[in-house]
Amino acid sequence: MKIARLSYGLLLALLLPYALLRLAWRARRQPEYLQHLGERFGLYRTPPSRPLIWLHAVSVGETRAAAPLIRQLLMRYPEHQILLTHMTPTGRQAGEELFGDKVLRCYLPYDYGFAVERFLEHFKPALGVLMETEIWFNLINACSARNIPLMLVNARLSEKSAAKYARFGALTRASLSRLTAVAAQSAADAQRLSELGAVAPVVMGNLKFDVMPPDDVAQKGAQLRQLFGAGRQVLIAASTREGEETLLLEALNATNPPPQFLLVIVPRHPQRFGEVATLLERSHIAYQRRSDNQPITTDTRVVLGDSMGEMFSYYAAADLAFIGGSLLPYGGQNLIEACALGKPVLLGTHTYNFTQAVELAIAAGAALKVEDAEEMLRRALELLQNPQQAAAMSQAGLVFSQQHRGATERVMALIEPCLQQG
Repeated sequence: MKIARLSYGLLLALLLPYALLRLAWRARRQPEYLQHLGERFGLYRTPPSRPLIWLHAVSVGETRAAAPLIRQLLMRYPEHQILLTHMTPTGRQAGEELFGDKVLRCYLPYDYGFAVERFLEHFKPALGVLMETEIWFNLINACSARNIPLMLVNARLSEKSAAKYARFGALTRASLSRLTAVAAQSAADAQRLSELGAVAPVVMGNLKFDVMPPDDVAQKGAQLRQLFGAGRQVLIAASTREGEETLLLEALNATNPPPQFLLVIVPRHPQRFGEVATLLERSHIAYQRRSDNQPITTDTRVVLGDSMGEMFSYYAAADLAFIGGSLLPYGGQNLIEACALGKPVLLGTHTYNFTQAVELAIAAGAALKVEDAEEMLRRALELLQNPQQAAAMSQAGLVFSQQHRGATERVMALIEPCLQQG
């Protein structure tokens, strides 16, 4: 074990120049990566003024998934401050949009021993909650040494990720065994975590099912639909990743849908908005940008969804939804929000990050898998021409999303005894 820790420490030291170069590279597209740089090495300013519950959500997806849990923590433990940590500027921005000054926000430091110690000494959390797949060896060991309860919740672990952690078998086993609790999304996730060393992981379901659309989603969706045009048939391609937009535009030209068909492409990462706009210009396909906030003309074939915080509105304004990250091997993105708004869902074959949710949605009749972008557009056009089938998928999506709620309460049941003990 000692040799494994020394090897891990040496690896981190060797990776430090790479980490700094990666920040600088990402800052070329998103300058915010160079802000709050000291926090990534455990340097913080204002200490908390009350006992603190700390929750780590890497980026946007994890932050949104954590929203129901954070709201419950704010309501049930008003005597505590909530600290929300991230690794990306977009995650940090999402936390600010969702909670404003109700929670503290900062970056979690890189997993260097000195940085982790600074973080824990500064904030002194009464409890830590890690979201999804955040297994940091030094962080977990330091929390254990300080007797800080630390949980891994909404945990998911694909076979691919499990194989990577298995390369550090001794460290992974020691770290997972030190966690106070592990709550997995599915039985398969729990099994893989158990095989790597987690002690008695429980199945909690997926917090993403508990994320509720905003109260004004119908109003905002109707306003957006009015901009798109009441007579248009709208397919949203949500959370697309690099390379997928090219496939979608090629399929659009090959399929040649009717004039009333409108494709709305919303890239997953905002730093790619300009890149996708350039791609659209080079393709000579008539398009408009959502950020221009202008009515969509009848000759426009594509809308570039280059706005933040409007995903629920996009879904509400659409007839159908394709979930990106699934045409190419990115593992897919969250389909639950689209289902919760009653939108028939289309997916590519690469959905390993959401295996259980996808399987359940398909079994429920709420989603369909396709082999490629052309098949996706063909199936979308078939659904638009078959309103009865589309309505059946819509209803199935609503039932599916409602049936699997409740993960938040199961996590709160794990948290309560830890805080009472503290």
